[in-house]
Amino acid sequence: MNPNIPITDRKRVVIVGAGFGGLTLARSLAHRSEFQVVLVNKYNYHEFQPLYYQVATAGLEANSILFPLRAALGDNSNVHIRITCMSGIRPADKTIDTEIGPITYDFLVLAMGADTNFFGQQNIIDRALPMKSVQEAIALRNRLLQNFEEALSVETEDELTGLMDVVVVGGGPTGVELCGTLAEMRKTVLPRDYPELDFKGMDIHLIESGGELLGPMSKQSQEHSLAYLQELGVNVRLNTRVKDFDGKTVFMNDGTTLRTNNLIWAAGVKANTPTGIPAEAVGRGGRLIVNRFNQVQGFTDIFAVGDLATMAEGDIWPNGHPQVAQPAIQQGKLLSKNLTLLIRGGQMVPFVYSDLGSMATIGRGLAVVDLSFVKFQGFFAWLTWLFVHLMAILGVKNRLLIFINWMWNYLTYNQSLRLIIKPKLPKAPLDVPKERLNDSVEVAKSGAI
Repeated sequence: MNPNIPITDRKRVVIVGAGFGGLTLARSLAHRSEFQVVLVNKYNYHEFQPLYYQVATAGLEANSILFPLRAALGDNSNVHIRITCMSGIRPADKTIDTEIGPITYDFLVLAMGADTNFFGQQNIIDRALPMKSVQEAIALRNRLLQNFEEALSVETEDELTGLMDVVVVGGGPTGVELCGTLAEMRKTVLPRDYPELDFKGMDIHLIESGGELLGPMSKQSQEHSLAYLQELGVNVRLNTRVKDFDGKTVFMNDGTTLRTNNLIWAAGVKANTPTGIPAEAVGRGGRLIVNRFNQVQGFTDIFAVGDLATMAEGDIWPNGHPQVAQPAIQQGKLLSKNLTLLIRGGQMVPFVYSDLGSMATIGRGLAVVDLSFVKFQGFFAWLTWLFVHLMAILGVKNRLLIFINWMWNYLTYNQSLRLIIKPKLPKAPLDVPKERLNDSVEVAKSGAI
């Protein structure tokens, strides 16, 4: 196969990854006449990652948090989108290798983000439920809803406990928001859907290895989030580490166990480190070491942004910026300006992170918000969380759909998206390679078609 990208006299910027950083950069460069932009991404859409948990808990349909890349970038003749995976980088040849063939670059920007970190625990890798993609969020939704269907027909208390109880590992925003939503569903939605089941017996556990929830946030927010979850009936265990899971029992480092078939892993992330980058340029968690201009250590023509990059910024961020949306967006915007300055012979501007604050929602009408000038909790914090996330979504249609869903859920305590949708695996024609069939199955799982 051939990428079929035209050769021009413009400087070619190849961007790998269409998350917050990669898409921000591509949109900023799209109208600059100096560049030819090639955006390489595994899927043909951008995913709004902060709302994965709402897809997993049937609060939003997957399409609401996805936005087509071609719609996002418009009709720009100097932008070329290729839906494929990068297998490696050949810096000496200024080329990346992909499933559709090699693509050369003048500047390469790596923005592939991060994936779930299981810390090398093979049993947990094989059996836990991660939530770092829309496919995984849909799979989690299917599992939880299927469990309740099966719970109607089991014969023993042990089987019932295994199906209904949930253990979430990781006390960051994902774990806290997921547990809060599940607790609200247990109280208001699920008893109406399944009147034959006693949801007083459904236990939700949140396991955190540290001494507090929402580690990067203020002590005030940490304490309020813990209190909110406990009020909702979530069993929170701090200073506890999960060391094994056999599919039916969760084993903790203190010798205790929990019975469940459902271990949801939200305990950490690791960067999607590309092959071809020297080991000395790879830092903790697989993140690429970059300077204040986002140039990967040892290179002037390879850059990294967002979760994949670790940039030491003085005493404030000595170990790199948090792996959230804002650093990626801000780095993407500045890199667009710096690439323009670079080819014009100007002096690039060093990156300075502007921390706009952190927030997390715990349940219906409950949230915590840390801004640089004020910290607050409760209902107003929840409204703030709703507004900020709504405005960050790409596309007017998506915003409208999400707003309608949120308001309907709030007024009626009833989500209408509790559907178990599983792909029907196609029979492979004799001339279709197995790997292409697997790709089709992944797309079907995503709910994008």
